[in-house]
Amino acid sequence: MINYHLVWCPKRRKEVLVNKIAKRLKEIFTLEVMPDHLHLFVSCQPQMTIHKLIKAFKGRSSNILRKEFPELLKLPSLWTNSYFVSTAGNISNKTIQKYIENQSKK
Repeated sequence: MINYHLVWCPKRRKEVLVNKIAKRLKEIFTLEVMPDHLHLFVSCQPQMTIHKLIKAFKGRSSNILRKEFPELLKLPSLWTNSYFVSTAGNISNKTIQKYIENQSKK
């Protein structure tokens, strides 16, 4: 298994991930949601290519959120094409999860 810390943003880094949208996004994924980006910690098999995994997360979440929150249809697409990814390396899973959880306290 490979542990990944993923971060991506809404299109044009709009602060749309708030209130009911943020709450719903947390129901879709277990993650930390900031108004203009999100953090996700996942584990997957090494055979899974990361760009396909992220594409699946972005596609499914965009589909769900845009159906439930019509105000998101104002954006040409919900997510940017870009993302940040890092592997856990020698850092423990708990350390990364703690970092992600502390993002909302800043």
